[in-house]
Amino acid sequence: MKIKENLYNQRIISIDALRGITIFVMIFVNELASIQDVPQWMRHMPADADAMTFVDLVFPAFLFIVGMSIPFAFNARLIKGDPPKTIWTHTLKRALALIIIGVYMVNSSEGFDASKMIITPAVWGLLAYAMPIPIWNKYPKDFSAGLKYVLQYGGMLVLIALYFLYVQEGTGKVGITPQWWGILGLIGWAYLISVIYYWLVSGRLWAMIAFLVVCVAANSIHLTKDIHLPEWLGFIVGHLTHTSLVTAGVVISLLFFDRKVEAKINWPVILFIVLFFVVGFSLRPYYGISKIHGTPSWTMISAGICTILFYFLFWLMEIKKKTKWSEFFMPAAANPLLIYILPGVIYYFCKALNLHIIPGYFRVGVPGIIWSLLFSIIMLYVMRIFNRFKIQLHL
Repeated sequence: MKIKENLYNQRIISIDALRGITIFVMIFVNELASIQDVPQWMRHMPADADAMTFVDLVFPAFLFIVGMSIPFAFNARLIKGDPPKTIWTHTLKRALALIIIGVYMVNSSEGFDASKMIITPAVWGLLAYAMPIPIWNKYPKDFSAGLKYVLQYGGMLVLIALYFLYVQEGTGKVGITPQWWGILGLIGWAYLISVIYYWLVSGRLWAMIAFLVVCVAANSIHLTKDIHLPEWLGFIVGHLTHTSLVTAGVVISLLFFDRKVEAKINWPVILFIVLFFVVGFSLRPYYGISKIHGTPSWTMISAGICTILFYFLFWLMEIKKKTKWSEFFMPAAANPLLIYILPGVIYYFCKALNLHIIPGYFRVGVPGIIWSLLFSIIMLYVMRIFNRFKIQLHL
């Protein structure tokens, strides 16, 4: 694979801003999920509702941003002179880490037989959420090498022990299972499939567009009732649902940044916005709009909305140079995995010790919505502190 000479080689602050905003909203809606008496438009829509809310857009936005970052990540490593072996070792480790963390998170919330486990599910969940921090923390160069290895390998040993301390509900078998892959696991699979293809086609725009078409077609076939795919093919095609959003992000990123001359109006991007919505609404009568089912209408409409949001941020921040407002969201953009994990650490810590920090009054209705917003703001400031002390997860 060759270096993309025309690709921007500086940090794109508008991508960071979109990532930071997405994570902030993600923390808000995750906390809001535990609040009672909240309007439906502030929750995920039911599987068969043929509709979506802004909550159903958060996950697609994160996948889209993962895709937008792929061309820059590969180009930076190629410019640095990393050989293919180094690049692929890093890529596979990142994908595997996301999948592992995702599976542990899923098993911490369901599928266990508490009566047969040596430790309580709350303690199990606390350790499952906490151990990725020492394992994948980006330690500063002056950090003790010996202590670093103790923390990293100690965390790995704890995760291995947690596997054998887990007892499955119903069967009584020992060990966790991918009941489903979890949000991080789904991101890991979609990222892995996307980068493998991106490398094989050397990041060519036309090839990425073709792959996007294949992903949408495969997603549609997978959801067609009269078509039954072999199990192995169904596994791959199932993950192409989320891969389509990552690939859409790659395509839009290339259309914006892999060019010699910057156009005042990016007509190819506008064309794709139209195409995303046309495809999404054209497929709606056949599959409906559903995040739970992962329909092609949901993925394409989400891609269209994400592209519009990014175009606005690009215009505001890269062209008009209005960037100061985004500083509020940047702690999350700089440390996305940790801010995703930390609320789970807090939740299981309180559950393990039977602590009730938030009064019941703030778990219902408007007070609960206000609390969820306040919690999200607090998490951003916590990330600011963590970033200052170099506690940053780096896959």
